[in-house]
Amino acid sequence: MEYAAIRHFADKRYCYAMTKGHFLIRLEVKRGDAAKVILHTQNKYLPLRYMDTRQECAMSIACSDKYIDYYEAEIDIDVVCLRYFFQIEDRSGNVVYYGNHGFYDQCITDIDRMFDCPQTLREEETFRLPAWAENKVVYQIFPSRFAADQEVAREEWYQAPIGHKADLKGSLRGIINHFDHIRKLGVDILYMTPIFCSDSTHKYNIDDYYRIDPSFGDKEDLKELVGLAHEAGMYVILDGVFNHTGINFFAFKDIREKQEQSPYLDWYYIESLPVVAERGKRPGYKTFSYAGYMPKLNLQNPETADYVIDVAAYWIRECDIDGWRLDVADEISHGFWKRFRREMKAVKKDILLVGEIWHYAGDFLEGDEWDSVMNYPFYDSAMDLIALEKCAPSAFWENLNFVKGNLNKCLEGYLWNMIDSHDTARFLHSAGNDIRKQKLAAALQLLLPGMPMIYYGDEVGMEGGPDPDCRRGMLWDESRQNRECLTYYRRLIQIRHRYPALTKGRITRQYADDDAGVLYMERSREGRRVILIFHVRQGSAALPELEGWRNLISEEPFSGSLGDYEAAVLVGA
Repeated sequence: MEYAAIRHFADKRYCYAMTKGHFLIRLEVKRGDAAKVILHTQNKYLPLRYMDTRQECAMSIACSDKYIDYYEAEIDIDVVCLRYFFQIEDRSGNVVYYGNHGFYDQCITDIDRMFDCPQTLREEETFRLPAWAENKVVYQIFPSRFAADQEVAREEWYQAPIGHKADLKGSLRGIINHFDHIRKLGVDILYMTPIFCSDSTHKYNIDDYYRIDPSFGDKEDLKELVGLAHEAGMYVILDGVFNHTGINFFAFKDIREKQEQSPYLDWYYIESLPVVAERGKRPGYKTFSYAGYMPKLNLQNPETADYVIDVAAYWIRECDIDGWRLDVADEISHGFWKRFRREMKAVKKDILLVGEIWHYAGDFLEGDEWDSVMNYPFYDSAMDLIALEKCAPSAFWENLNFVKGNLNKCLEGYLWNMIDSHDTARFLHSAGNDIRKQKLAAALQLLLPGMPMIYYGDEVGMEGGPDPDCRRGMLWDESRQNRECLTYYRRLIQIRHRYPALTKGRITRQYADDDAGVLYMERSREGRRVILIFHVRQGSAALPELEGWRNLISEEPFSGSLGDYEAAVLVGA
């Protein structure tokens, strides 16, 4: 048994309250090392001579990544403080006891050699998430390219490739006029990239946070769109660009005009004066990336932080939005995000806060900062598995399980699972324009737990290379749309909504067959069994034992085999 791989901390990642009195305790062990793990618990403040409070609970493997088995146990407790340790038996029958970061040959009896869990503290730290958002389907819109409310020449609207500066005159009114398409698709949440005043098409260099860009409309248009969504049982999330501003934002503009005399010097990270914001010259201030037209805000400055907090609260109060997607969120301090969460939840307690981060984000997801993230590990894994075919099916499960095993269990239904976005090439482009591959990736997105995020146009087979070409005008002419793809997306979303076992069911069986190119999962909820199968290669994969089951995607009995890049959702005939 490899002791160096055994890992547990008595913190809110490994030991936390799921609800009052109901706790989850997690232990990491080298994959395949343990044959059995038992959790031993007892009351810290009741000596055994007065009352024997010792209990044992068998732990089970919740998931495994490439290197680690994640053992978990859920227990009910009603104590001031719990003491606990682990009994780990390897496959040769050898037993070790692990408590308070020490290993022992004999069962631990000294409570000071056990781990410690103060119940009230952990319950006060419970990760509280907005129930309305769990497992909902998100639809991402790039407003300047989605729909216009005025006549635009076809050759202009459908130009390909497209550049950063192309003005297609998209607007909020255009989204309102095409809302029926979004509603019929069946999505639950509308997420728009920035809509505030800016001189770019992408609006990530904002000049006025209190004003919607006139090319998009005004506050009344936003109110109307939010109202339309709410009437349809949908929600609206805006893009919060709080890491940086545009160079014409009032504070930075004042610095450029007054230089060292400006009262706003502390609003940014000014490294040298005079401040010069010219293309081709290295800026004397911190920026987003190395983009001089996006100077980075100093949110350690209380005045700057107050301003951003006020902006975010303003749009919740004024337009009743339901959430913020937070741009470049991992480059802003934990201290600010803790305050931001408190302030936003005070305005609207079920507001959803989603951070943009392109890697594992555990330090931001401990219940006191964000509610979720854009799940780029899912994107990377789907891209490698399907588009590029350089990842084995087993590695796909392992990659997802690393995230699952390291985050709070309640987050599984909140991660924004995506296959592309406004920042990446379209999945269809990356997959060599093979629509079969995109449909398979969509099935992974839409049939697994999480909040699948559909990038506008994917549902009709939109193509486009890396940014900015991934931001082409939406395909509105039906002759340009892949209507079969649209039907497929609608069907998957219908299945997701009708069969909660897909997202909330208990996993009863899961495996990957690398030779056959198959991912397999069975889930069960309230007596209903659902089987998911994904075939990630060309050719066919035989599963004769399932012949005759009803395939919800094709709405026909399952033939017992899957074809090229094909998925199936099976229920009893």
